[in-house]
Amino acid sequence: MFIDPMRSLRYFTLLFVLNLFFFSNSLFAQFLSKNNWKKKRQEIIFGFGVGNFLGDLGGRDAIGTDYSPIDLELALTRPAAMGGYRYRLSPNWAVRGELNYLRLWGDDKLTKEPFRNNRNLYFRSNVFELSANIEYVFSREKGGNRYHLKHTFKTRQKASSFYSYIFTGISGFYFNPKTKFQGSWVALQPLSTEGQGLIPGKKKYSRISVSIPMGVGVKMNINDQWCVGLEANYRLTFTDYIDDCSTVYYDNHALNLAKGPIAAALADPNQGNFPIQIDPTTGKTRDGLQRGDSRQNDAYMNLSITGGYYLKTKKRKKTRSKF
Repeated sequence: MFIDPMRSLRYFTLLFVLNLFFFSNSLFAQFLSKNNWKKKRQEIIFGFGVGNFLGDLGGRDAIGTDYSPIDLELALTRPAAMGGYRYRLSPNWAVRGELNYLRLWGDDKLTKEPFRNNRNLYFRSNVFELSANIEYVFSREKGGNRYHLKHTFKTRQKASSFYSYIFTGISGFYFNPKTKFQGSWVALQPLSTEGQGLIPGKKKYSRISVSIPMGVGVKMNINDQWCVGLEANYRLTFTDYIDDCSTVYYDNHALNLAKGPIAAALADPNQGNFPIQIDPTTGKTRDGLQRGDSRQNDAYMNLSITGGYYLKTKKRKKTRSKF
């Protein structure tokens, strides 16, 4: 049997070229996949959801637990919103800055724990928070073409790519606890309800504080420019006065003289269920008895449905050599 060497060489050459083509194309696709995150490096983020408070007021029908979500009073869940900017540093790391708004509430009437229920305090506060966070990405977008075909140069981001992450950082926030008196909301910090500014060495608390956010999130790309997700964010704060309650009762008569009858009434609206605690001269709780728990700082959290818009990255212009 005669074998034409030239014909065999042509077949071998064609086979070699085809294999080289598919191999190089596969490497190119892998390269695009590994660097696909750069196409979505900058992102405008926003979210809407609900927030809740963990502090001295309200809570479950038992003695509270430090920072525990089981102390949440779900009936006091209120709206929350956020907006910000995310920047991907690498496939696994990102940083973001954001502005958050939450409305927090606490109400002793909603707990059956007898001493807190008798205390009868309640508050609300708008919280405005500016935070800087760093994220660690567990899974990242995969490269591919629109129809999931192999061995093609037309690679594109899959619309269903999934992204999950954890984060932490630091936040500064403003709060202003208020309670209602005769139909109007009254700011509590100026009233020195626990003797702040009246007792030597006990200053008024600041309505600006710091917190450490920590949480987890997931998101999914719906196309090349938009994504949606879900995020839970929990904050440990460095203040125990988001609800204007932290230490012990101040002498109600002295508070009345210094700040007036409204301050005296709002500092101690107890229901009188424990007569042994009452000072007969004022009809209010004896000074020095426990009002809050200063060993536990306040905390708050929110759960949000998030959205994101990817900013287009500008291609770098190649500069020609002068030589």
